[in-house]
This record gives sequence, C-alpha cells and structure tokens, in this order.
Amino acid sequence: MNDEFYMQLALNKAWKYQGLTYPNPAVGAVVTLEGKILAIQAHQKAGTSHAEVLALLAAYEILSQNKIDFDRFDAQKGHAFLLELPIGFFSECTIYVTLEPCAHTGKTPSCALLLEKLHLKQIIIGTKDPIIGHGGGLDIVGRGILAPPTIGVLEEACQALLEPFMIWQKRAFVLFKLAQTTNGRIGGGYLSSKSSLKHVHQLREVCDTLLIGGNTVRIDRPTLDSRFTEGKSPNIIIYSRKDDFDKDIPLFHVLQREVKVSDNLDFLEHPSFVMVEGGEGMLQALNDKVDWMLIYQIPKLSTNNLTYNTTMNLEFLHIEKKDVDLMIWSRQIGH
Repeated sequence: MNDEFYMQLALNKAWKYQGLTYPNPAVGAVVTLEGKILAIQAHQKAGTSHAEVLALLAAYEILSQNKIDFDRFDAQKGHAFLLELPIGFFSECTIYVTLEPCAHTGKTPSCALLLEKLHLKQIIIGTKDPIIGHGGGLDIVGRGILAPPTIGVLEEACQALLEPFMIWQKRAFVLFKLAQTTNGRIGGGYLSSKSSLKHVHQLREVCDTLLIGGNTVRIDRPTLDSRFTEGKSPNIIIYSRKDDFDKDIPLFHVLQREVKVSDNLDFLEHPSFVMVEGGEGMLQALNDKVDWMLIYQIPKLSTNNLTYNTTMNLEFLHIEKKDVDLMIWSRQIGH
C-alpha cells in the first residue's frame, strides 16, 4: 500500500458527494495507523463537519472502541471533542486529505489549526487550496508534525475533483444531467433506478437553478421537485422564446420556488450552480456553456427513437454504480 492507494480511497469517497457540498468543494479524507485503514470519510454538506473531522471522529471510535454521543456533523462539537482528547491520541496516525486543510474560520472552525494541535504522525495532501486568502493550511499543519507534510499525491485527480468549486467562484458551473439506455436512447418514461433518481433530487436540492428546455416542459409535463429526498425544490428557468405553457403543468404548482421563462442565458455569467435537464435542443442551445455532463447509463437496450443527435467530446472523470446504473461524471472537452 502506498500514498496513492490511500489518496484514491479519499477521492472515491469525495466523489459520492460531488455537487452536494455546494458552495463548498467536495473533499475526502482517510486516517490510517501503521498502514491499517481506520476511517474513510468525506465532507457531505456545507455548514457541517469537514472531511478531516469526520475521519478523525470515526478513527477515534475504532481506536477507543467507544461511540461518540453527539451529532458528528456538528462541526463545533466535533472540533471541541477532538481537542479535548489526551495529547498524542493520534500521534501514530496518518491522515490523507484531497485538499489542503482550511486555514480560515467560517461557518466551521479551521481544520488546519485542529490538525496542528492533534500532532499526527504524518499529513498527506492531494492539492493546495487555490483560492486566494484560503491558503496557509499547509504551513499551519506543518507546525504540528515532525516531518513536513507531503503535498501533490494524485494532484491532477484531486484538482479534477475540485474543478466545479473553482468554476462557481467566477461564473455558473453548468452541469448537464441525462439518463440513457446502453444504446443511447433517452425516451420512454423513467429510465433511472431509484438510487439514481434520489441522487438527482439531492442535486436539485442544492443547485441555485434548474434549467430546462421549453419543449421538454411541453411534452413531458414534469414536476421537477425534490420529492424523493423530501427536500427544497429548485428554482426553475425554462429556456424558451415563447411563454405559451399550460399552467396546469405540475412544475408551476410546486410551492416555495420561482419559475421563470427566458431565452437569455446571461445569468450563467454569475457565480452559481446550474443543473440542466433537457433534450437535444437544450444541449445544442447551451453548446460550449456546458462544463460537465452527469450521465446515468441504464443496463438495458431500447427501440425508442429519442436520443441526443449531436456531437460532443467528453473526458470521463469518475464512474461508480447507482444500484444497477452506471453514474458517469464527465468533462466537456470540445466538439
């Protein structure tokens, strides 16, 4: 087992929460003791405990054989608990983190200051924090260990994980979601498994805007809520030149959200997270404005004629299973 192996475990865990941590980045962490894996954790939701804290709390439970008796996602309580442990409790442990621990204090305390005081044996970091004013964590954690922290393990992969966070600092990160059969068909009602549908609804909960094509609204008459997670439904922008929609379509009757009709995409210039659901026309209208594609590939063939009759080159970044489906995170790299 080498550093790359453990960092890949941290990456895989973080990808499970890609986008769901908005406006925070997806981050994963692994804690080991003499090569034995004690914990694999990831940041899950903005305002809650970061990956390092969740991993250290899970490692504590393994080492002490005691369960914590508080909400592990409460960052303040998590930091306070870890700082009250006996000095040297983690002194033989190594932590792997995909992103440089945060030096600043915001909605949660500084993870860099925490790690400095816990005096771990070694700290392995995937990539530096690229945001101006957020750096400095490397120097802080270095004060708490004998050997300098290692930086740059699987750096390119860690930076790919971080890309949405970097984009939504300056403009909209545009994620085009689609579900298709193995032979590329997209019609015929629900295609995705329940696990995939739940994941889509989790993303709907956190995105700023759900953008959808006018023809999709007219034909499918969707609801576009977050009922599978019982969460907040997204605000909707229907991309259309004409506002001639039947107002009995369910999406117009979801409470506590805005629905706008517009043929102007200038809102994509503002920092935000925009998820897109639509057909070929919507994909072609956006063209190079799509940053990533999230593809749910279904293990079936279909005779339905509906597909995306367009060209786009993609780079697969991460693939995992959602029940029987394949979930493929992809970056657009041109036409």
